[in-house]
Amino acid sequence: MSKILAISCKCKASEATPISSPCKRSIEKMTGGGAGALPVAAGGGGVITFTVVVSCLTAASGGLLLGYDISVTGGLMQMESFLQAFFPEILRNTKNTQQDAYCIFRNQKLTLFVSSLYLAGILSFFVSGHLTRTVGRRNSMLIGGFLFLAGVVLNFTAVNISMLVIGRILLGFAVGFTSLSAPVYLAEIAPARWRGAFTTCFHFFFISGMFMADMVNYGTNNIPRWGWRLSLGVGIVPAAVIIAGAALIPDTPNSLALRGRLDEARASLRRLRGGAAAATDDDIDAELEGIAAAVERDRRHASGALRRLFFRREYRPHLAIAVAAPVFFDLTGVIVVSIFTPLLFYTVGFTNQKAILGSILTDVVSLASIAVAGLAVDRVGRRRLLMLGGAVLVLSLAAMAWIFGAQLGTHGGNKDMPRGYATAVVALVCVYTAAFGASWGPLKWVVTSEIFPLEVRPAALGLGGAISGVLVFVQSESFLEMLCSFKYGAFLFYAGCVVVMVACVAVFLPETRGVPIESMGAVWEKHWYWKRYVVTPSSAPVPEPAKQADRPV
Repeated sequence: MSKILAISCKCKASEATPISSPCKRSIEKMTGGGAGALPVAAGGGGVITFTVVVSCLTAASGGLLLGYDISVTGGLMQMESFLQAFFPEILRNTKNTQQDAYCIFRNQKLTLFVSSLYLAGILSFFVSGHLTRTVGRRNSMLIGGFLFLAGVVLNFTAVNISMLVIGRILLGFAVGFTSLSAPVYLAEIAPARWRGAFTTCFHFFFISGMFMADMVNYGTNNIPRWGWRLSLGVGIVPAAVIIAGAALIPDTPNSLALRGRLDEARASLRRLRGGAAAATDDDIDAELEGIAAAVERDRRHASGALRRLFFRREYRPHLAIAVAAPVFFDLTGVIVVSIFTPLLFYTVGFTNQKAILGSILTDVVSLASIAVAGLAVDRVGRRRLLMLGGAVLVLSLAAMAWIFGAQLGTHGGNKDMPRGYATAVVALVCVYTAAFGASWGPLKWVVTSEIFPLEVRPAALGLGGAISGVLVFVQSESFLEMLCSFKYGAFLFYAGCVVVMVACVAVFLPETRGVPIESMGAVWEKHWYWKRYVVTPSSAPVPEPAKQADRPV
Protein backbone atom coordinates (compact mmCIF):
# COMPACT_ATOMS: atom_id res chain seq x y z
CA MET A 1 0.00 0.00 0.00
CA SER A 2 2.56 2.54 -1.13
CA LYS A 3 0.00 5.28 -1.43
CA ILE A 4 -1.08 4.96 2.20
CA LEU A 5 2.50 4.91 3.42
CA ALA A 6 3.44 7.86 1.24
CA ILE A 7 0.68 10.02 2.63
CA SER A 8 1.32 8.88 6.15
CA CYS A 9 4.96 9.92 5.84
CA LYS A 10 3.93 13.32 4.58
CA CYS A 11 1.74 13.83 7.61
CA LYS A 12 3.86 12.26 10.31
CA ALA A 13 6.32 9.44 9.92
CA SER A 14 5.28 7.69 13.09
CA GLU A 15 1.67 7.53 11.99
CA ALA A 16 2.30 5.10 9.12
CA THR A 17 0.14 2.06 9.40
CA PRO A 18 1.87 -1.32 8.93
CA ILE A 19 0.43 -2.98 5.87
CA SER A 20 1.41 -6.37 4.57
CA SER A 21 0.93 -5.67 0.85
CA PRO A 22 4.00 -4.92 -1.31
CA CYS A 23 4.93 -1.22 -1.49
CA LYS A 24 6.21 -1.10 -5.04
CA ARG A 25 3.50 0.51 -7.11
CA SER A 26 4.17 4.13 -7.94
CA ILE A 27 2.08 6.93 -6.50
CA GLU A 28 1.64 8.46 -9.92
CA LYS A 29 0.09 5.32 -11.35
CA MET A 30 -2.36 5.10 -8.50
CA THR A 31 -3.32 8.73 -8.35
CA GLY A 32 -3.68 9.88 -11.91
CA GLY A 33 -4.40 13.58 -12.33
CA GLY A 34 -7.03 16.20 -12.83
CA ALA A 35 -10.54 14.99 -12.26
CA GLY A 36 -10.08 11.54 -13.73
CA ALA A 37 -10.91 8.24 -12.14
CA LEU A 38 -9.15 6.84 -9.17
CA PRO A 39 -8.46 3.15 -8.72
CA VAL A 40 -11.72 1.42 -8.05
CA ALA A 41 -11.83 0.76 -4.33
CA ALA A 42 -13.97 -1.75 -2.62
CA GLY A 43 -16.21 0.95 -1.24
CA GLY A 44 -17.49 -1.35 1.45
CA GLY A 45 -19.17 -3.63 -1.07
CA GLY A 46 -22.55 -4.65 0.22
CA VAL A 47 -21.68 -5.00 3.91
CA ILE A 48 -24.04 -3.22 6.30
CA THR A 49 -22.74 -3.21 9.87
CA PHE A 50 -24.29 -2.01 13.11
CA THR A 51 -21.77 0.84 13.32
CA VAL A 52 -22.64 2.00 9.80
CA VAL A 53 -26.36 1.99 10.57
CA VAL A 54 -26.01 3.88 13.86
CA SER A 55 -23.58 6.43 12.42
CA CYS A 56 -25.71 7.01 9.33
CA LEU A 57 -28.90 7.48 11.33
CA THR A 58 -27.14 9.88 13.69
CA ALA A 59 -25.72 11.98 10.86
CA ALA A 60 -29.01 11.91 8.96
CA SER A 61 -30.75 13.33 12.02
CA GLY A 62 -29.19 16.64 10.97
CA GLY A 63 -32.13 16.86 8.59
CA LEU A 64 -34.39 17.33 11.62
CA LEU A 65 -33.07 20.87 12.05
CA LEU A 66 -34.04 22.10 8.60
CA GLY A 67 -37.32 20.16 8.53
CA TYR A 68 -38.51 21.35 11.92
CA ASP A 69 -37.71 24.98 11.23
CA ILE A 70 -39.37 25.08 7.81
CA SER A 71 -42.58 23.44 8.99
CA VAL A 72 -42.91 25.24 12.32
CA THR A 73 -42.61 28.52 10.43
CA GLY A 74 -45.43 27.59 8.06
CA GLY A 75 -47.71 26.78 10.97
CA LEU A 76 -46.84 29.92 12.93
CA MET A 77 -47.78 32.17 10.03
CA GLN A 78 -51.47 31.32 10.45
CA MET A 79 -51.43 30.74 14.25
CA GLU A 80 -53.64 33.31 15.95
CA SER A 81 -51.48 33.70 19.08
CA PHE A 82 -48.38 34.37 16.96
CA LEU A 83 -50.13 36.79 14.62
CA GLN A 84 -51.69 38.64 17.56
CA ALA A 85 -48.26 39.08 19.18
CA PHE A 86 -46.28 40.19 16.11
CA PHE A 87 -48.52 40.69 13.04
CA PRO A 88 -51.96 41.95 14.14
CA GLU A 89 -52.62 43.49 10.72
CA ILE A 90 -52.53 40.01 9.12
CA LEU A 91 -54.94 38.73 11.75
CA ARG A 92 -57.33 41.50 10.74
CA ASN A 93 -56.98 40.44 7.08
CA THR A 94 -58.02 36.87 7.91
CA LYS A 95 -61.28 38.18 9.35
CA ASN A 96 -62.02 40.49 6.43
CA THR A 97 -64.46 38.78 4.06
CA GLN A 98 -63.63 41.27 1.29
CA GLN A 99 -59.89 40.55 1.38
CA ASP A 100 -58.36 38.99 -1.76
CA ALA A 101 -57.72 35.34 -0.83
CA TYR A 102 -54.40 35.36 -2.67
CA CYS A 103 -53.13 38.38 -0.70
CA ILE A 104 -54.11 37.68 2.90
CA PHE A 105 -50.56 37.06 4.09
CA ARG A 106 -48.71 39.67 2.03
CA ASN A 107 -46.63 41.51 4.63
CA GLN A 108 -42.99 42.65 4.47
CA LYS A 109 -42.25 41.99 8.14
CA LEU A 110 -43.64 38.47 7.89
CA THR A 111 -41.57 37.91 4.77
CA LEU A 112 -38.45 39.12 6.62
CA PHE A 113 -39.18 36.70 9.47
CA VAL A 114 -39.38 33.79 7.01
CA SER A 115 -36.47 34.68 4.73
CA SER A 116 -33.91 35.75 7.37
CA LEU A 117 -33.04 32.10 8.01
CA TYR A 118 -32.22 31.54 4.34
CA LEU A 119 -30.16 34.71 4.11
CA ALA A 120 -28.04 33.43 6.99
CA GLY A 121 -27.85 30.06 5.26
CA ILE A 122 -26.34 31.76 2.20
CA LEU A 123 -23.61 33.33 4.31
CA SER A 124 -22.92 30.09 6.18
CA PHE A 125 -22.28 28.14 3.02
CA PHE A 126 -19.36 30.42 2.14
CA VAL A 127 -17.52 29.19 5.24
CA SER A 128 -19.06 25.77 5.87
CA GLY A 129 -17.04 24.08 3.12
CA HIS A 130 -13.75 25.22 4.66
CA LEU A 131 -15.00 24.41 8.16
CA THR A 132 -16.05 20.88 7.16
CA ARG A 133 -12.65 20.29 5.60
CA THR A 134 -10.52 21.63 8.47
CA VAL A 135 -12.38 20.48 11.59
CA GLY A 136 -14.07 17.41 10.12
CA ARG A 137 -17.57 16.36 9.16
CA ARG A 138 -18.59 15.34 12.68
CA ASN A 139 -17.39 18.52 14.39
CA SER A 140 -19.15 20.66 11.79
CA MET A 141 -22.41 18.92 12.70
CA LEU A 142 -21.71 19.60 16.39
CA ILE A 143 -21.20 23.31 15.74
CA GLY A 144 -24.45 23.40 13.79
CA GLY A 145 -26.30 21.73 16.66
CA PHE A 146 -25.10 24.27 19.23
CA LEU A 147 -25.98 27.20 16.94
CA PHE A 148 -29.46 25.77 16.45
CA LEU A 149 -29.87 25.46 20.22
CA ALA A 150 -28.92 29.11 20.68
CA GLY A 151 -31.38 30.20 17.99
CA VAL A 152 -34.21 28.20 19.56
CA VAL A 153 -33.61 29.77 22.97
CA LEU A 154 -33.63 33.28 21.47
CA ASN A 155 -36.84 32.66 19.53
CA PHE A 156 -38.56 31.06 22.52
CA THR A 157 -37.87 34.14 24.67
CA ALA A 158 -38.57 36.70 21.91
CA VAL A 159 -40.52 39.82 22.84
CA ASN A 160 -40.21 41.62 19.49
CA ILE A 161 -39.61 40.93 15.81
CA SER A 162 -35.92 41.81 16.09
CA MET A 163 -35.31 38.94 18.51
CA LEU A 164 -37.19 36.60 16.21
CA VAL A 165 -35.06 37.61 13.23
CA ILE A 166 -31.76 37.31 15.13
CA GLY A 167 -32.79 33.87 16.34
CA ARG A 168 -33.67 32.89 12.78
CA ILE A 169 -30.23 34.03 11.62
CA LEU A 170 -28.58 31.70 14.16
CA LEU A 171 -30.84 28.91 12.96
CA GLY A 172 -29.80 29.68 9.38
CA PHE A 173 -26.11 29.24 10.18
CA ALA A 174 -26.90 25.99 11.99
CA VAL A 175 -28.86 24.63 9.04
CA GLY A 176 -26.09 25.67 6.64
CA PHE A 177 -23.41 23.75 8.56
CA THR A 178 -25.42 20.57 9.07
CA SER A 179 -26.94 20.52 5.56
CA LEU A 180 -23.45 20.39 4.07
CA SER A 181 -21.62 18.13 6.51
CA ALA A 182 -24.31 15.51 7.19
CA PRO A 183 -24.89 14.33 3.57
CA VAL A 184 -21.11 14.21 2.98
CA TYR A 185 -20.70 12.14 6.15
CA LEU A 186 -23.38 9.74 4.95
CA ALA A 187 -21.88 9.35 1.48
CA GLU A 188 -18.37 8.78 2.81
CA ILE A 189 -19.15 6.02 5.32
CA ALA A 190 -21.94 4.14 3.52
CA PRO A 191 -21.04 1.00 1.52
CA ALA A 192 -21.03 1.79 -2.21
CA ARG A 193 -23.76 -0.70 -2.96
CA TRP A 194 -26.19 0.92 -0.53
CA ARG A 195 -24.95 4.52 -0.54
CA GLY A 196 -28.09 5.87 -2.18
CA ALA A 197 -30.38 4.28 0.39
CA PHE A 198 -28.34 5.55 3.34
CA THR A 199 -28.03 9.08 1.95
CA THR A 200 -31.81 9.29 1.48
CA CYS A 201 -32.03 9.01 5.27
CA PHE A 202 -31.13 12.70 5.48
CA HIS A 203 -34.28 13.61 3.57
CA PHE A 204 -36.27 11.13 5.66
CA PHE A 205 -35.22 12.96 8.83
CA PHE A 206 -35.88 16.28 7.08
CA ILE A 207 -39.51 15.22 6.58
CA SER A 208 -39.61 13.73 10.09
CA GLY A 209 -38.66 17.17 11.40
CA MET A 210 -41.52 18.68 9.41
CA PHE A 211 -43.92 16.06 10.75
CA MET A 212 -42.78 16.75 14.31
CA ALA A 213 -43.28 20.51 13.83
CA ASP A 214 -46.75 20.06 12.34
CA MET A 215 -47.80 17.83 15.23
CA VAL A 216 -46.56 20.44 17.70
CA ASN A 217 -48.32 23.23 15.82
CA TYR A 218 -51.54 21.21 15.77
CA GLY A 219 -51.39 20.87 19.56
CA THR A 220 -50.45 24.50 20.27
CA ASN A 221 -52.59 26.23 17.66
CA ASN A 222 -55.49 26.87 20.00
CA ILE A 223 -53.44 27.78 23.08
CA PRO A 224 -53.99 31.53 23.62
CA ARG A 225 -51.10 34.00 24.00
CA TRP A 226 -48.18 31.56 24.49
CA GLY A 227 -48.90 28.67 22.13
CA TRP A 228 -46.40 30.03 19.61
CA ARG A 229 -43.63 29.99 22.24
CA LEU A 230 -44.16 26.27 22.81
CA SER A 231 -43.96 25.61 19.06
CA LEU A 232 -40.63 27.41 18.81
CA GLY A 233 -39.29 26.03 22.10
CA VAL A 234 -39.75 22.38 21.15
CA GLY A 235 -37.00 22.99 18.60
CA ILE A 236 -34.62 22.16 21.45
CA VAL A 237 -35.40 18.47 20.84
CA PRO A 238 -33.84 18.17 17.33
CA ALA A 239 -30.94 20.32 18.55
CA ALA A 240 -30.30 17.92 21.44
CA VAL A 241 -30.53 14.90 19.12
CA ILE A 242 -27.82 16.14 16.73
CA ILE A 243 -25.55 17.39 19.54
CA ALA A 244 -25.72 14.13 21.52
CA GLY A 245 -25.47 11.96 18.43
CA ALA A 246 -22.55 13.78 16.80
CA ALA A 247 -20.61 13.64 20.06
CA LEU A 248 -20.75 9.83 20.03
CA ILE A 249 -20.03 8.85 16.41
CA PRO A 250 -16.57 8.70 14.77
CA ASP A 251 -15.50 11.00 11.96
CA THR A 252 -15.31 9.56 8.44
CA PRO A 253 -12.11 7.82 7.23
CA ASN A 254 -11.98 10.31 4.35
CA SER A 255 -12.04 13.30 6.70
CA LEU A 256 -9.49 11.78 9.07
CA ALA A 257 -7.12 10.90 6.22
CA LEU A 258 -7.51 14.38 4.76
CA ARG A 259 -6.33 15.83 8.09
CA GLY A 260 -3.33 13.47 8.22
CA ARG A 261 -4.68 11.07 10.86
CA LEU A 262 -4.06 7.82 8.97
CA ASP A 263 -4.06 5.50 11.98
CA GLU A 264 -7.46 6.82 13.04
CA ALA A 265 -8.74 6.60 9.48
CA ARG A 266 -7.83 2.94 9.23
CA ALA A 267 -9.33 2.18 12.65
CA SER A 268 -12.52 4.04 11.71
CA LEU A 269 -12.76 2.13 8.43
CA ARG A 270 -12.32 -1.24 10.15
CA ARG A 271 -14.95 -0.31 12.72
CA LEU A 272 -17.40 0.75 10.00
CA ARG A 273 -16.82 -2.34 7.86
CA GLY A 274 -17.28 -4.72 10.78
CA GLY A 275 -13.82 -6.09 11.53
CA ALA A 276 -12.57 -9.46 10.37
CA ALA A 277 -16.02 -10.99 10.54
CA ALA A 278 -17.27 -8.88 7.64
CA ALA A 279 -14.19 -7.46 5.91
CA THR A 280 -10.70 -8.89 5.39
CA ASP A 281 -7.47 -6.92 5.64
CA ASP A 282 -7.39 -6.84 1.84
CA ASP A 283 -10.87 -5.31 1.73
CA ILE A 284 -9.90 -2.63 4.25
CA ASP A 285 -6.59 -1.95 2.49
CA ALA A 286 -8.25 -1.70 -0.92
CA GLU A 287 -10.80 0.84 0.29
CA LEU A 288 -8.25 2.82 2.29
CA GLU A 289 -5.98 2.87 -0.74
CA GLY A 290 -8.71 4.52 -2.79
CA ILE A 291 -9.26 7.09 -0.03
CA ALA A 292 -5.51 7.66 0.27
CA ALA A 293 -5.15 8.22 -3.46
CA ALA A 294 -7.89 10.84 -3.34
CA VAL A 295 -6.25 12.51 -0.34
CA GLU A 296 -2.88 12.64 -2.11
CA ARG A 297 -4.46 14.31 -5.10
CA ASP A 298 -6.22 16.70 -2.73
CA ARG A 299 -2.90 17.60 -1.09
CA ARG A 300 -1.47 18.55 -4.47
CA HIS A 301 -4.32 21.06 -4.63
CA ALA A 302 -4.34 22.14 -1.00
CA SER A 303 -5.79 25.58 -1.77
CA GLY A 304 -7.88 27.26 -4.43
CA ALA A 305 -10.54 24.53 -4.73
CA LEU A 306 -13.25 27.01 -5.67
CA ARG A 307 -10.99 28.69 -8.22
CA ARG A 308 -10.17 25.33 -9.83
CA LEU A 309 -13.84 24.42 -9.89
CA PHE A 310 -14.62 27.57 -11.88
CA PHE A 311 -11.59 27.81 -14.17
CA ARG A 312 -10.12 24.33 -14.71
CA ARG A 313 -11.57 22.57 -17.74
CA GLU A 314 -11.50 19.09 -16.17
CA TYR A 315 -13.83 20.28 -13.40
CA ARG A 316 -16.41 21.68 -15.82
CA PRO A 317 -18.80 18.71 -15.31
CA HIS A 318 -18.61 19.10 -11.53
CA LEU A 319 -19.27 22.85 -11.77
CA ALA A 320 -22.34 22.17 -13.89
CA ILE A 321 -23.74 19.73 -11.34
CA ALA A 322 -22.83 22.01 -8.40
CA VAL A 323 -24.89 24.79 -9.98
CA ALA A 324 -27.70 22.76 -11.55
CA ALA A 325 -28.54 20.53 -8.56
CA PRO A 326 -29.65 23.29 -6.15
CA VAL A 327 -31.30 25.28 -8.94
CA PHE A 328 -33.33 22.28 -10.04
CA PHE A 329 -34.20 21.26 -6.48
CA ASP A 330 -35.54 24.68 -5.54
CA LEU A 331 -37.34 25.34 -8.82
CA THR A 332 -39.53 22.30 -8.28
CA GLY A 333 -41.43 24.70 -6.02
CA VAL A 334 -41.04 22.38 -3.04
CA ILE A 335 -39.65 24.98 -0.66
CA VAL A 336 -42.57 27.35 -1.09
CA VAL A 337 -45.04 24.46 -1.02
CA SER A 338 -43.41 23.15 2.19
CA ILE A 339 -43.28 26.54 3.90
CA PHE A 340 -46.69 27.74 2.79
CA THR A 341 -48.76 24.52 2.75
CA PRO A 342 -50.91 25.62 5.73
CA LEU A 343 -51.47 28.96 3.99
CA LEU A 344 -52.43 27.24 0.73
CA PHE A 345 -54.98 25.11 2.56
CA TYR A 346 -56.26 28.17 4.43
CA THR A 347 -56.57 30.01 1.10
CA VAL A 348 -58.86 27.33 -0.33
CA GLY A 349 -61.17 27.53 2.70
CA PHE A 350 -59.87 25.30 5.50
CA THR A 351 -59.83 26.52 9.10
CA ASN A 352 -56.49 27.06 10.85
CA GLN A 353 -56.65 23.70 12.61
CA LYS A 354 -57.65 21.80 9.48
CA ALA A 355 -54.92 23.53 7.49
CA ILE A 356 -52.29 22.23 9.94
CA LEU A 357 -53.92 18.79 9.84
CA GLY A 358 -53.54 18.89 6.06
CA SER A 359 -49.82 19.55 6.50
CA ILE A 360 -49.56 16.51 8.79
CA LEU A 361 -51.22 14.41 6.10
CA THR A 362 -48.67 15.54 3.50
CA ASP A 363 -45.84 14.75 5.93
CA VAL A 364 -47.09 11.17 6.31
CA VAL A 365 -47.30 10.83 2.53
CA SER A 366 -43.80 12.20 2.17
CA LEU A 367 -42.34 9.79 4.74
CA ALA A 368 -43.91 6.84 2.91
CA SER A 369 -42.58 8.05 -0.44
CA ILE A 370 -39.06 8.45 0.94
CA ALA A 371 -39.18 4.83 2.09
CA VAL A 372 -40.01 3.91 -1.50
CA ALA A 373 -37.07 6.00 -2.72
CA GLY A 374 -34.74 4.29 -0.27
CA LEU A 375 -35.72 0.90 -1.66
CA ALA A 376 -35.58 1.96 -5.31
CA VAL A 377 -32.63 4.34 -5.61
CA ASP A 378 -29.94 1.61 -5.62
CA ARG A 379 -32.00 -0.68 -7.83
CA VAL A 380 -33.71 1.59 -10.35
CA GLY A 381 -31.00 4.26 -10.45
CA ARG A 382 -30.88 8.02 -9.93
CA ARG A 383 -31.80 9.17 -13.44
CA ARG A 384 -34.96 7.12 -13.83
CA LEU A 385 -36.36 8.19 -10.47
CA LEU A 386 -35.69 11.86 -11.24
CA MET A 387 -37.39 11.71 -14.65
CA LEU A 388 -40.42 9.74 -13.43
CA GLY A 389 -40.86 11.97 -10.39
CA GLY A 390 -40.50 15.09 -12.55
CA ALA A 391 -43.33 13.98 -14.85
CA VAL A 392 -45.70 13.56 -11.88
CA LEU A 393 -44.65 16.96 -10.47
CA VAL A 394 -45.55 18.69 -13.74
CA LEU A 395 -49.00 17.08 -13.88
CA SER A 396 -49.86 17.87 -10.24
CA LEU A 397 -48.70 21.51 -10.48
CA ALA A 398 -50.68 22.02 -13.69
CA ALA A 399 -53.78 20.52 -12.08
CA MET A 400 -53.43 22.79 -9.02
CA ALA A 401 -53.15 25.81 -11.32
CA TRP A 402 -56.32 24.77 -13.15
CA ILE A 403 -58.34 24.40 -9.91
CA PHE A 404 -57.11 27.69 -8.43
CA GLY A 405 -57.80 29.46 -11.71
CA ALA A 406 -61.26 27.96 -12.17
CA GLN A 407 -62.45 28.41 -8.59
CA LEU A 408 -60.68 31.54 -7.32
CA GLY A 409 -60.11 33.17 -10.70
CA THR A 410 -57.71 36.09 -10.95
CA HIS A 411 -59.33 38.16 -8.20
CA GLY A 412 -59.73 35.59 -5.42
CA GLY A 413 -62.67 37.45 -4.00
CA ASN A 414 -64.50 34.26 -3.06
CA LYS A 415 -62.44 32.58 -0.33
CA ASP A 416 -64.89 29.68 0.07
CA MET A 417 -63.80 27.20 -2.59
CA PRO A 418 -66.35 24.38 -3.04
CA ARG A 419 -65.57 21.46 -0.76
CA GLY A 420 -64.91 19.00 -3.60
CA TYR A 421 -62.35 21.26 -5.24
CA ALA A 422 -60.70 22.09 -1.91
CA THR A 423 -60.35 18.36 -1.25
CA ALA A 424 -58.87 17.95 -4.72
CA VAL A 425 -56.22 20.57 -3.87
CA VAL A 426 -55.26 18.57 -0.77
CA ALA A 427 -55.07 15.38 -2.87
CA LEU A 428 -52.90 17.09 -5.49
CA VAL A 429 -50.54 18.47 -2.85
CA CYS A 430 -50.23 14.88 -1.56
CA VAL A 431 -49.48 13.58 -5.06
CA TYR A 432 -46.92 16.34 -5.53
CA THR A 433 -45.37 15.53 -2.16
CA ALA A 434 -45.22 11.80 -2.92
CA ALA A 435 -43.55 12.37 -6.29
CA PHE A 436 -41.03 14.77 -4.80
CA GLY A 437 -40.32 12.53 -1.81
CA ALA A 438 -39.60 9.55 -4.07
CA SER A 439 -37.34 11.44 -6.47
CA TRP A 440 -36.04 15.02 -6.37
CA GLY A 441 -36.18 15.36 -2.59
CA PRO A 442 -33.79 12.62 -1.43
CA LEU A 443 -31.82 12.43 -4.69
CA LYS A 444 -30.62 16.01 -4.43
CA TRP A 445 -28.66 14.97 -1.34
CA VAL A 446 -27.62 11.62 -2.83
CA VAL A 447 -26.22 12.94 -6.12
CA THR A 448 -24.42 16.00 -4.76
CA SER A 449 -22.80 14.16 -1.85
CA GLU A 450 -21.33 11.42 -4.04
CA ILE A 451 -20.47 12.85 -7.44
CA PHE A 452 -17.67 15.33 -6.64
CA PRO A 453 -13.98 14.36 -6.26
CA LEU A 454 -12.54 14.83 -2.78
CA GLU A 455 -10.31 17.80 -3.67
CA VAL A 456 -13.29 19.97 -4.68
CA ARG A 457 -16.09 18.24 -2.74
CA PRO A 458 -16.45 20.79 0.11
CA ALA A 459 -16.08 23.72 -2.32
CA ALA A 460 -18.66 22.30 -4.73
CA LEU A 461 -21.13 21.55 -1.95
CA GLY A 462 -20.54 24.98 -0.41
CA LEU A 463 -21.21 26.62 -3.78
CA GLY A 464 -24.35 24.55 -4.24
CA GLY A 465 -25.53 25.41 -0.75
CA ALA A 466 -24.98 29.13 -1.34
CA ILE A 467 -26.94 28.97 -4.60
CA SER A 468 -29.72 27.04 -2.87
CA GLY A 469 -29.78 29.60 -0.07
CA VAL A 470 -30.10 32.45 -2.55
CA LEU A 471 -32.96 30.73 -4.37
CA VAL A 472 -34.83 29.85 -1.17
CA PHE A 473 -34.32 33.40 0.13
CA VAL A 474 -35.64 34.89 -3.10
CA GLN A 475 -38.60 32.50 -3.19
CA SER A 476 -39.51 33.00 0.47
CA GLU A 477 -39.26 36.76 -0.08
CA SER A 478 -41.34 36.70 -3.25
CA PHE A 479 -43.82 33.82 -3.09
CA LEU A 480 -46.54 35.61 -1.14
CA GLU A 481 -46.17 38.57 -3.49
CA MET A 482 -46.00 36.18 -6.45
CA LEU A 483 -49.17 34.39 -5.34
CA CYS A 484 -50.89 37.75 -4.91
CA SER A 485 -49.74 39.03 -8.32
CA PHE A 486 -49.57 35.92 -10.56
CA LYS A 487 -52.47 34.11 -8.84
CA TYR A 488 -52.67 30.53 -10.14
CA GLY A 489 -49.91 31.33 -12.68
CA ALA A 490 -47.37 30.77 -9.87
CA PHE A 491 -47.99 27.02 -10.11
CA LEU A 492 -47.63 27.06 -13.90
CA PHE A 493 -44.28 28.81 -13.52
CA TYR A 494 -42.92 25.94 -11.42
CA ALA A 495 -44.45 23.33 -13.75
CA GLY A 496 -42.55 24.89 -16.68
CA CYS A 497 -39.32 24.80 -14.67
CA VAL A 498 -39.73 21.09 -13.95
CA VAL A 499 -40.19 20.33 -17.67
CA VAL A 500 -36.81 21.92 -18.42
CA MET A 501 -35.21 20.10 -15.48
CA VAL A 502 -36.36 16.65 -16.60
CA ALA A 503 -34.93 17.27 -20.07
CA CYS A 504 -31.57 18.29 -18.59
CA VAL A 505 -31.43 15.19 -16.38
CA ALA A 506 -32.14 12.96 -19.38
CA VAL A 507 -29.34 14.53 -21.42
CA PHE A 508 -26.60 15.54 -18.98
CA LEU A 509 -26.75 13.62 -15.67
CA PRO A 510 -24.61 10.45 -15.55
CA GLU A 511 -25.82 7.42 -13.61
CA THR A 512 -23.82 6.86 -10.39
CA ARG A 513 -25.63 3.84 -8.96
CA GLY A 514 -23.23 1.41 -7.26
CA VAL A 515 -20.02 3.31 -8.10
CA PRO A 516 -17.51 3.68 -5.21
CA ILE A 517 -17.38 7.30 -4.14
CA GLU A 518 -13.67 7.79 -4.93
CA SER A 519 -14.03 6.19 -8.38
CA MET A 520 -16.54 8.63 -9.88
CA GLY A 521 -14.06 9.85 -12.51
CA ALA A 522 -14.84 6.77 -14.61
CA VAL A 523 -18.50 7.84 -14.74
CA TRP A 524 -17.59 11.15 -16.37
CA GLU A 525 -15.26 9.43 -18.84
CA LYS A 526 -18.10 7.25 -20.12
CA HIS A 527 -20.65 10.06 -20.49
CA TRP A 528 -21.32 11.06 -24.11
CA TYR A 529 -20.90 14.79 -23.44
CA TRP A 530 -18.77 15.23 -20.31
CA LYS A 531 -16.02 12.83 -21.43
CA ARG A 532 -14.50 15.60 -23.54
CA TYR A 533 -13.60 17.50 -20.36
CA VAL A 534 -11.95 14.61 -18.49
CA VAL A 535 -8.23 14.75 -19.16
CA THR A 536 -7.03 11.49 -17.61
CA PRO A 537 -8.22 8.21 -19.12
CA SER A 538 -9.64 5.76 -16.64
CA SER A 539 -7.57 2.72 -15.91
CA ALA A 540 -10.49 0.81 -14.45
CA PRO A 541 -14.07 0.26 -15.63
CA VAL A 542 -17.11 1.37 -13.68
CA PRO A 543 -18.28 -1.62 -11.65
CA GLU A 544 -21.62 -3.10 -12.66
CA PRO A 545 -23.88 -3.12 -9.58
CA ALA A 546 -25.89 -6.06 -10.86
CA LYS A 547 -22.79 -8.24 -10.92
CA GLN A 548 -21.73 -7.53 -7.35
CA ALA A 549 -21.71 -10.59 -5.15
CA ASP A 550 -23.99 -10.45 -2.17
CA ARG A 551 -22.23 -10.06 1.15
CA PRO A 552 -23.40 -10.54 4.71
CA VAL A 553 -25.81 -7.90 5.94
